[in-house]
Amino acid sequence: MSDTDIAMLSSQGGPRATVVCGDRQFEILGTAHVSRASAEEVRAEIQSGAYDAVAIELCDARHAALTKGDEVADMDLFQVLRQGKAGMVAANLALGAYQQRLADQFGIAPGAEMRTAIAESEQAGLPLALIDRNIGITLKRVYRRIPWWQRVSTMAALAGSLVTSEKISEEDIEKLKEGDMLESTFNEFAQESAAMHSALIDERDRYMAAQLLEQGQPGKTLVVIGAGHLKGMTRYLEQGIEAPAELITELDSVPPGARWVKWIPWLIVVAIVAGFALGFSRSTGLGQQMVVEWVVINGALSALGALIALGHPLTVVTAFIAAPITSLNPTIGAGMVTAAAELWLRKPRVGDFSTLKQDVTSVRGWWRNRVSRTLLVFLFSTIGSAIGTYVAGFRIFGQLIGS
Repeated sequence: MSDTDIAMLSSQGGPRATVVCGDRQFEILGTAHVSRASAEEVRAEIQSGAYDAVAIELCDARHAALTKGDEVADMDLFQVLRQGKAGMVAANLALGAYQQRLADQFGIAPGAEMRTAIAESEQAGLPLALIDRNIGITLKRVYRRIPWWQRVSTMAALAGSLVTSEKISEEDIEKLKEGDMLESTFNEFAQESAAMHSALIDERDRYMAAQLLEQGQPGKTLVVIGAGHLKGMTRYLEQGIEAPAELITELDSVPPGARWVKWIPWLIVVAIVAGFALGFSRSTGLGQQMVVEWVVINGALSALGALIALGHPLTVVTAFIAAPITSLNPTIGAGMVTAAAELWLRKPRVGDFSTLKQDVTSVRGWWRNRVSRTLLVFLFSTIGSAIGTYVAGFRIFGQLIGS
């Protein structure tokens, strides 16, 4: 037998591959993350007594979420907003909602095969390795590597996954074994974007293969992963990875954004202030008109965003007042001010945190739950203020050119 011997099987159970690397053998089992059959197959494999260790497609954070209860119950929403993580939290909730809806349809918890692997490995006394990359790092790498228009398309895909009412058969669920849950969510865009597919799938194939080689121990290990990673992981294990630890460190890093992008908000502020100054230099009336239009346009569009999110009436007023000011200070956004106001006016209840993941599986639930509604206030008022900045800015310079 060669150092790496691969046998692809799919006639019984989920697709799988057997990979032998020296004194280590990896039995890689492809699963669907919302599949009763996959969970039962994992249970049967571990209970067979044929394995010396188990490795699963989870990171520390997701493992903690599955084993230590609902992490959102301990979330400090104000800290999330202050640290600029509101968009990331909303994206994670949207991804979780897509999976939760499928799970609710068939009466099985999301990640049931991972829960089963955790429980059965513990009962059998087998070492458990967590080999996947943190989902936050994956999404950040996607965001940094794709052009702005694909970022918009990606957000649209997330939003679209929330409003669809299409039912999926259990047979179709089993077909998810041919892909990855993240890739399924962004399927259309991942197919068209090499950068997105690389960050969502290929990089994680390499990352998990490297983790197996870095954490692996002599003997036979059952590797439980989404089946979309099966071919890629076996290929990288077959090719060999010279320095697994170095590759893991590389793929755990987030590429820095372009430096010039950070200057755009400040350049806009300089341009707007210069426009005001030029307007007042020509006539007091023109300068005052520009200031009034800046306040009305920016404030009104941000307030409209807060209103669409069904923010408290005082939150809507706060958006109108804050947006024209915060738009001239890139260090603080209108969304943070409006979300802080919403938090103060409508403090989330314990029940809002406990039902958050279930509530966000429906469009109505996003607006009903005080936690998710605060995130919507943040996002929509921010978007409204951003649009208002450009609309009012073009309006100001149009007046300067025409006067």
